[in-house]
Amino acid sequence: MLVATKNQKKHIFKLCNYDNDAKEEAVLSLTDGRTGSLGALTFNEANALIERLGGEPHYYDNWAKFNKHNKQHMYVLSLCVQYGWTSLSPKYGAVANLMELSEWLKYGKKCPVNKPLTAMKTEEISKIITALEGMVDWKLKQNQ
Repeated sequence: MLVATKNQKKHIFKLCNYDNDAKEEAVLSLTDGRTGSLGALTFNEANALIERLGGEPHYYDNWAKFNKHNKQHMYVLSLCVQYGWTSLSPKYGAVANLMELSEWLKYGKKCPVNKPLTAMKTEEISKIITALEGMVDWKLKQNQ
């Protein structure tokens, strides 16, 4: 099950005029009282709420598709896991969360190349790797 993305959550909060009470009320209404938290929404629920609030829904266009035989692609996935962008796979356990990577490739302020991973040249992927390595280093320093 796909969970709501960070950008969807930001969009919903913006549509609620950054009002926590309004946001919670909207989420509770959408989920029939199941939750008032944006973090508990699925991708589709978040889109439904965005539409209900008058915004344009987000469509999942996976920019994180990768070639398992490309060492750079596999290293990018490893960096995602190190950074904490993970999801649980019934078969493999914790794996890179491709939706987080895809959203970062599309909208990340610190993403140096905004294009799908499979469309990048070797030099462009190197820039992505450098940025992700910096993010991982920063996170490690924060946890010390």
